[in-house]
Amino acid sequence: MHKAAGMKSLAVVSLGLLWTAGGCLDTTATVVSSDEADEAGQTSEAEQASVSDADSDFETVVARRCGGGDDGSKNRLPNNVPVRDATGTYTTVSTQGYIDLDNAFFQNLGGNGRRCVSCHVPTAGWTITPSQLRATFEETDGGAWEDGLGLSAVFRTNDGSNSPRADVSTKAKRRQAYSMLLDKGLVRIGLAVPANAEFELVAVDDPYHFASASELSLFRRPLPIANLKFDSTVMWDGREVIAGAPVQQMLLNQSNDAVVGHAMAPSISQAQRQSIVNFELSLASAQISDDQAGSLYAGGAKGGPEAIHAQEFYIGINDNFGDSKTHQAFNAIVFNLFDAWASPSGAYDRNYAVNEARRSIARGQALFNTRRINISGVSGINDEAAFGKPANVAGTCTTCHDTPNGGNHSVVAPLNIGLVDASRRTADMPLYTLKNKTTGQIVKVTDPGRAMISGKWAHIGRFKGPMLRNLAPRAPYFHNGFAADLAAVVDFYDERFNAKFTKQEKADLVAFLRSL
Repeated sequence: MHKAAGMKSLAVVSLGLLWTAGGCLDTTATVVSSDEADEAGQTSEAEQASVSDADSDFETVVARRCGGGDDGSKNRLPNNVPVRDATGTYTTVSTQGYIDLDNAFFQNLGGNGRRCVSCHVPTAGWTITPSQLRATFEETDGGAWEDGLGLSAVFRTNDGSNSPRADVSTKAKRRQAYSMLLDKGLVRIGLAVPANAEFELVAVDDPYHFASASELSLFRRPLPIANLKFDSTVMWDGREVIAGAPVQQMLLNQSNDAVVGHAMAPSISQAQRQSIVNFELSLASAQISDDQAGSLYAGGAKGGPEAIHAQEFYIGINDNFGDSKTHQAFNAIVFNLFDAWASPSGAYDRNYAVNEARRSIARGQALFNTRRINISGVSGINDEAAFGKPANVAGTCTTCHDTPNGGNHSVVAPLNIGLVDASRRTADMPLYTLKNKTTGQIVKVTDPGRAMISGKWAHIGRFKGPMLRNLAPRAPYFHNGFAADLAAVVDFYDERFNAKFTKQEKADLVAFLRSL
């Protein structure tokens, strides 16, 4: 990959220089907290200004918002910078008081030019998205030129291309080589079948002609790095989980493994690891406004990121088998953010359409908490001795999404809900045929999931459930980008579990999920 003498786009050059120089086009930001929301339930003028002033790309946010601190530091973004997404506006709040762009998270730590921010972009829900990637691709000639922020370095062949042997000699060929990134925001994770595996790989159908038992190509979405206070399992397949260790220790290991693996750099220092992890753990990110419902703070609602910092969490909170500290029974009422909107007075706004949108969100929350679903055929539940290996479990969405106002599983509990089955394979995904060494049983999957770490046959296809806060900006969804939008997520669960949601129930669930 070559570097040109200049940038493709003057705008990109300017923005990169603005950041490295610490300058700003506009160091003022109109921000709104939950304390400032109109107690009567109306969207305040300050928040309307904040929403209308929101940007949607990282380069513009940095150019307009970065500013110096009292201690002389130059590269900071203030808390509560509004960021546009497809259905509203979200923001991020750090317990440090600002987003520190001098943190090791944003630094080039050597290797191939990658930085943590290359795959965890603040204006893309702290992950990457196809629209953001396509814009970066065009601005940087498919990663051939640097953009000054590290975003173009996502286009690297070690794991950004469909195959590490992909031809990237021209822009047209780079577009083809990086199609999984550009279409679904997927990076390629290369893992070998474990030596102690209870299964063997007997056939590979890889459209990119690379994968083998020594290195399967597993296409996965980068997980967002905000709201990690809720995390119980690090990585989709839990490969960074250390039994008995605190999540912070797992993240310290993960930060180094990411630099070595993704950035192709030497191991970083303990201080650099701690810097990255402290930064990540400081962040809370959530929607603050919805295009239909307006302010997600209004009328007593508790949307936005400030409440995330205040929310209690510990491993095993509200677990299916009882809370790990209080020993209280599992409570299916996991979300209460929009309880106030369940009543007409709480949802009140002078605009009738806004009232209806708020009531829809409240109905969606109630459905998520209480709508009964027959859980069957889920590896990790229906085949687990801890559950009694029941053929069916009468549950709700919160059976698996049990962390209060977070929505992930509060303990390590990877599940196989059928996303990797051969029947759901798309033409752009490899298909792997695995054979049980003892029984001879055959299974075909697009990604063996947790089994690539544990080697256990029963773990094939199991993945962690992600945190659900700030979903709106980070489509597509699921580990493999299977669902293009939140409506497709709801449709998947409706079909998979024969939930028989009505059209209105589907709309209410989507309204709720996009408001998190």
